[in-house]
Amino acid sequence: MNIRSLTRGDGVVIGAAVLLFIASFLKTYDFGSDGPNAWDSLNFAFGVYLVGILGAGLVVLSRLQPGRKIAGIDLGQFGLAATVFVVWFFFWSLVDLGNASAGAGLILGLLASLALAGAAIATPLVPALKAPLAGAPRPQQPYSAQPQQGGYGYPGTQQQPYGAQPQPFGGQQGQPGGGQPGAPTPAAPQGPAPSDFSPFWFAVPVARPLYGEDGSPAPIAELAPGTWYLAVEQRGQGLVAQTQDGRRGVLQDTSGIQRG
Repeated sequence: MNIRSLTRGDGVVIGAAVLLFIASFLKTYDFGSDGPNAWDSLNFAFGVYLVGILGAGLVVLSRLQPGRKIAGIDLGQFGLAATVFVVWFFFWSLVDLGNASAGAGLILGLLASLALAGAAIATPLVPALKAPLAGAPRPQQPYSAQPQQGGYGYPGTQQQPYGAQPQPFGGQQGQPGGGQPGAPTPAAPQGPAPSDFSPFWFAVPVARPLYGEDGSPAPIAELAPGTWYLAVEQRGQGLVAQTQDGRRGVLQDTSGIQRG
């Protein structure tokens, strides 16, 4: 769970949920100098106001932990359905007031539910709402050293010990071919050709999903801005990246990444 994956739209959702909670303590209906609030009828409090707050929590949780599902349905979809239900209820409550007049709790509840549902729907669609809520600070290097060839995460090669000289089979140093003068020097065995790809550190400009190497459509993690990740392999147009907890996956969207 990474708090930096929250967006401005999620901030609007959280703020609207707070307003909805405040509205539950105000008068729902106004009968002159008197009027009940939502907590005078627990069915109203739990069935409407808390449903909207729960919907907001599910929407935000789906951003923090992408891929979480209930009965095969994404958490965000559950939350969105709850927020739309609350808007519908408040609307018809204002339309059908009977002999009462709308109290501050009902009016504020409608406004808060509209903001809640609107932000939940518009966040994936509006670029201004998709921007990170906390901003993207300058990334900090999580490790003390840059990756070196043959070091942490580098694929496939082994380094020769410092100071060692290659020796032909059966020969001695300074006497190629078993020490016989004039004998041709046998060709040194050739190792595998080095890869053109060199691992590097990178940071993403905005939160982006990391998919499994097996091609699964569900994200296994989310890369957050402000953190360095290690790219260990090129995979088509994407990168195989390794997180700080050792998980590996494919970053499909590499546009705008910052190389370390």
